Amino acid sequence: MGEKLGRTVAARKPLYIEIRIRASMERVWELSQDPKSHPRWDLRFSRIVPIDEDEQRQVRFCYEFLLPLHTIKGTGASLGHRHRADGQATSVLKFDTADVLSPIGPGSGYWRYIPTDDGLRFITGYNYEPGLGLAGKAFDSRAIRPALGWATALSFDRLRLWAESGLDPRHSRNRWFLDAGARIGGALVAVGLFRRALAKRSATMAALGAAAVALSYLAKPHWSVPRASRCLRHAPDARSARAPSTLASLREPGQSGLDNKQPTEME
Repeated sequence: MGEKLGRTVAARKPLYIEIRIRASMERVWELSQDPKSHPRWDLRFSRIVPIDEDEQRQVRFCYEFLLPLHTIKGTGASLGHRHRADGQATSVLKFDTADVLSPIGPGSGYWRYIPTDDGLRFITGYNYEPGLGLAGKAFDSRAIRPALGWATALSFDRLRLWAESGLDPRHSRNRWFLDAGARIGGALVAVGLFRRALAKRSATMAALGAAAVALSYLAKPHWSVPRASRCLRHAPDARSARAPSTLASLREPGQSGLDNKQPTEME
């Protein structure tokens, strides 16, 4: 029983992604906070539309994620603190959806923008309840959560390329597909060469197959190809992994009105 409970807790472990961006705080803040720019680099969103903003500048919004035959829709609430005494910036978020086909249920998260000598550390941490009923709970830790972590990390590198070099996220996406296609093609060529090597007992064919495998999986990608592997997936310190205190006072996504208490940034 205790072992089963431990696996359940581990399955709900928050996702953590961090990347170094050699760009100004203003540039990264603009690209990440603007509802029109955000979906251009973030694979988790296809559209973000603000609904309202209260006296504490908490913003409520709708979001969409386009699938081939269905559009997942949900709501969220966010609050950003651009200017803090320690030079950092933070943003907190709560989200929810009533879509039964969404693999992600209600959740929350944060962004941290930590200045460095040559730019900043851009960090996110978030967690959620699985959607899709029993199937979602069964596959969350095995497939859905790892896929979300990968998509977030790849998105962060697309943001980095946009902020540092001005490379449009659409172009970096296309270059990722070209790179992936070339590597898959190389692997298929290798399979064909190995089959011919076995059939003809040819050491030359085997060597060519090994070379194709090496080129497919060991060749360094071009700098303009986004990579999830450029991100940290575990927090290097406790503070980076801790959500800002404002998350606790952030209103729920479905809550409208101006009756919230004034939140204060404590850390």
